[in-house]
Amino acid sequence: MASSNESVYRATTTAPVNIAVIKYWGKRDTTLNLPTNSSLSVTLSQRSLRTLTTASCSGNFPAEDTLNLNGKPQDIRSSKRTLACISSLRAHRKALEDADSSLPALSKFPLRIVSENNFPTAAGLASSAAGFAALVRAVADLYQLPQSPKELSRIARQGSGSACRSLMGGYVAWRTGELADGSDSLAEEVAPASHWPEMCALVLVVSAEKKDVPSTEGMQTTVGTSALFAERAQNVVPQRMAAIETAIRDRNFPDFAEITMRDSNTFHATCLDSWPPIFYMNDVSRAAVRLVHDINRVVGRTVAAYTFDAGPNAVIYYEDKDSELVAGTVKAILGPNTEGWDGAFYDRIANVTAPGVSLDRIDSRAVEVLKDGVSRVILTAVGEGPVKVDTHLVSETGEIISS
Repeated sequence: MASSNESVYRATTTAPVNIAVIKYWGKRDTTLNLPTNSSLSVTLSQRSLRTLTTASCSGNFPAEDTLNLNGKPQDIRSSKRTLACISSLRAHRKALEDADSSLPALSKFPLRIVSENNFPTAAGLASSAAGFAALVRAVADLYQLPQSPKELSRIARQGSGSACRSLMGGYVAWRTGELADGSDSLAEEVAPASHWPEMCALVLVVSAEKKDVPSTEGMQTTVGTSALFAERAQNVVPQRMAAIETAIRDRNFPDFAEITMRDSNTFHATCLDSWPPIFYMNDVSRAAVRLVHDINRVVGRTVAAYTFDAGPNAVIYYEDKDSELVAGTVKAILGPNTEGWDGAFYDRIANVTAPGVSLDRIDSRAVEVLKDGVSRVILTAVGEGPVKVDTHLVSETGEIISS
């Protein structure tokens, strides 16, 4: 029988992407990743977008912790954020071991963490949120920690601010908090996915290239130079947080949509108001904005809402009952051969051959720009938080294996 030193301990989890409808932008403490304003997101289904992470440890592993992402070794020592997460988790495990001497001393063993995304990294698809949420959840499971997702969100926040929201499903708020140590800056579920399961999302992937200005750098430029920023953080966002939580509670899509679109616009206005100005949206992004407003105008009610994170990709929210009007119109513009239509959630519009909204009622310039500028689509919907799975990326003997 192998000793505990020789054994390889493993835990694997999948974690979701979340897309904020009230944006997190700007930090009041860069070390602890404390935000200047609260934010709220929709957790997206892992049938479409997810990170798969195995956390393993053994007394036989080389002395250093290691991280492998999408088949490539990462320099874990240079990532203060990753080290902060691991250090916090290890301290929690050590506290368990100190209280119960019968537990194996996993906190003393080196970690081997292996992670794979099924979507482009650093392309405006919140890969760091899913990545750090998966890492924290997997290591917490490996260490058999008793902390709740809400408590673990404090740790994930140190890795990537928005990662704290990916530890839960449905509709999730990240409270900015007031305490200097960040202990009250954490995520909480506003409503589970089952409360409003009709919420769908269509991601228009404009570019899979890395963005010009990384989010962390962009945030600090905005905080330091935008005159609009303080007004948004101090006055606009608190009102919107209250209003959108009410819209979610009431399942009021028109209100949810208007707040979402206005907040996206305000966020990008503060980026444009930064010095030098920061451009995350491009011509294709603006064409998507025009398309959504045209669809809502022609239909005569609000059936679609756009939002853009720190990148050019459009995320368009709509309810399932309006799939043909929204996703069907986009399908008619892009054509059925665009990559992604055959993925999860496609069955809802698989047989749609005519646009939900006649294309001659849509701005022709937007149609042409979208037709040429969207490389793929991702159909998705509101979904659950991290899930523990048995498909490991590290073998029983400690070797890295591919999923």
